[in-house]
Amino acid sequence: MQVCVLGAGIVGLAAAYELQLRGMQVTVIDRAQPGAGASSGNGAQLSYSYVQPLADAGIWRQLPRLLLSPHSAFRLRPQWDWQQWRWGLEFLRACNRHTSERSSQYLLALAALSRQRLEAMLQAERLDCDFSRTGKLVLYDTPAGLAAARRQMQLQQTWGCKQQAVSAERCLEIEPALQHCQRHIEGAIYTPDECAADCLRVCQGLQALLAERGVRFLLGTTVQGFERQGARISAVKTDAGAVPAQQFVLSLGSASHALACTLGLRLPVYPLKGYSITLDTAAAATPRVNVTDAARKVVFARLGRRLRVAGMAELVGHDARISPARIQSLCRATRALFPGCSDFAELRPWSGLRPATPTGLPVVGRRSDAPENLLLNTGHGALGFTLAFGTAAQLAELLAPA
Repeated sequence: MQVCVLGAGIVGLAAAYELQLRGMQVTVIDRAQPGAGASSGNGAQLSYSYVQPLADAGIWRQLPRLLLSPHSAFRLRPQWDWQQWRWGLEFLRACNRHTSERSSQYLLALAALSRQRLEAMLQAERLDCDFSRTGKLVLYDTPAGLAAARRQMQLQQTWGCKQQAVSAERCLEIEPALQHCQRHIEGAIYTPDECAADCLRVCQGLQALLAERGVRFLLGTTVQGFERQGARISAVKTDAGAVPAQQFVLSLGSASHALACTLGLRLPVYPLKGYSITLDTAAAATPRVNVTDAARKVVFARLGRRLRVAGMAELVGHDARISPARIQSLCRATRALFPGCSDFAELRPWSGLRPATPTGLPVVGRRSDAPENLLLNTGHGALGFTLAFGTAAQLAELLAPA
């Protein structure tokens, strides 16, 4: 079977890997290099147990502060764009306990599948990507925040999650690099088996090994639309000419919505902008365990001799410019928790557009109103790295011969 995958981020490359593994002839098309978009500078944490969507009932209490505080991790810049307004209204409609719990349960199961497939790939292919399994601490600075986290933990335990609430003293035993901020820690949720890896290196490694196995890559190639024959797509139109295939997988991240519109489809996918810095580290003062500062909405992941610091969520359209104020905010958060981790001489600032859906659930598989040989694989939001191999496995099952 000839399959054309549109998109060479981690989501598209994971799909290409799983499809090629099952004997399919795969072509991957992207206007950039592998992993160059939202995959390249992401938070690096593989958050298999932390999948609760942004759309949660608790957002209503936080909304005034999130929208009005100059230090808020969330920022909204209204656009003359009906898609942004519609996405925002659908997001608010999803901010209820029933939807959040249902989404969390689905995402946990998908994350478990993704862990299985990613780790099988890493074991088989031996990619150099600074993979680690050192666990994760999610820090809370108030009793109310910790209490809410405990409730979510107890709910997730009924679905098989293995987590524990720990004291500030126990946090320091798990991660001694937190010693400078102990007085600001009320407690944490600890997951011993959470992981991290360099997503860009995974993308680059996948592209290299897939190319060796005969996968065709059309990089630096812009997708412009589709050629149709009745209820099917016959080829994808690009600036380098038409590319025919039997099946097509749409994994273009935040650009998926615009391309789907050429087929008359509406995808509930909108960019949620995030930022990161990557620091060279002073090993003794750098966290070994993955850490999330829940108050600041900032994540820290050790990548060999580097520390990835990421956060923020901005609903500002397709503006990928790097805000110096946001980068300085990440620096302040890092100095507050790990003041001796780096000399901060080189920040390697980055911003990326995460393809988010209002509910937090990715859009995967076929749709009745779409061409019958189009499969969707987009909308993973901030969990793209975590969920990529899970949705890839789902697609591979859909395309597997009966």
